[in-house]
Amino acid sequence: MSLAPGSVIGIIGGGQLGRMSAQAAARLGYLVHVFSPEASGPAAQVSARATVAAYDDLAALHRFAEDVDVVTFEFENLPAPSLELLARLKPVRPGAKILAISQDRVLEKTFLNEAGVATAPWARVETLAELEAAVAKFGLPAVLKTTRLGYDGKGQALLRGPEDLAPAFERLHPKPLILEGFVDFGAELSVMVARGVNGEVVSFDPVENRHKHHILDLTLAPAPYQPEILAEATALARRIAERLELVGLLGVEMFLRADGHVVVNEIAPRPHNSGHWTMDACPCGQFEMHIRAVAGLPLPPATRHADAVMKNLIGPADMATWPQILATPGLIPHHYGKWEAREGRKMGHVNRLFHKGALPGEFGIEAALRVREG
Repeated sequence: MSLAPGSVIGIIGGGQLGRMSAQAAARLGYLVHVFSPEASGPAAQVSARATVAAYDDLAALHRFAEDVDVVTFEFENLPAPSLELLARLKPVRPGAKILAISQDRVLEKTFLNEAGVATAPWARVETLAELEAAVAKFGLPAVLKTTRLGYDGKGQALLRGPEDLAPAFERLHPKPLILEGFVDFGAELSVMVARGVNGEVVSFDPVENRHKHHILDLTLAPAPYQPEILAEATALARRIAERLELVGLLGVEMFLRADGHVVVNEIAPRPHNSGHWTMDACPCGQFEMHIRAVAGLPLPPATRHADAVMKNLIGPADMATWPQILATPGLIPHHYGKWEAREGRKMGHVNRLFHKGALPGEFGIEAALRVREG
């Protein structure tokens, strides 16, 4: 049964993904109640109600649940007891099981492999001896990661030679860790897929992601690769959503190997940075699709009416160009409501649209994103 207009959607987390989800919910006639430790954060600025409390404040969570009709979340690093409490009181979409899988890289890789989805070779590492054994098996280079709490390149170390093993193992906390064998890849792809309460699945076109300093810089939609590669990526994302019995939105990050096949890197059961292009290039963007799934509404086709490039705005350097961005025709700006532009902080993004089938090459993309001087 779908939620009626005027119902309250509870969002755990107060960042930009919650902000843009709340804006989408308002367009569909819903109120949003944000739960976050941060007062006046990006999501609270555009929401009808806000609770400011720690994520492990069970009393505050109980009061929050009494005020909402359904609960969703905008990031994965939530305490399990908190989500278990909410799930006993109101529907949580996506559910606690999916969150638990996405929170832990060992659980995530195990789930994917059992679902018949290829990943990079990996091993759970609790001791330096286990790390040395895994390196002997997979070879170098390899990547050592924390199993939890890592994002945007944090919580990981690239191992290039034997001398890197002990320092990396000592530096990374908490244990256990996970070692991932290196993938000979030509590109990173991702697919945003949604599944409704009735099992209906829709997916946006696969995109290519390009990073700077381990942070997403550009997303190209659609990914400029052969149709059979994009079909494989789409099929993998849909298989994962169905196996998870997802209700909501899922981002699936993948590596395109040099041999033309795709392996899955990680999943994120929420809106995703690589889906921001859909806000302007699709009749129903990722945030509306997420809210529709969470609220039990029908899911429209995840079609696009344009090709697109999304450019992240990171830290003070990118935000220094904000006035020029606003003055540049063709750039569609999205500001996240963060007032301190710290190094490495995602402050907003711009989308640039092109006629469908007319995504330009490298020089064309650079020219299209160039801001007006003066």
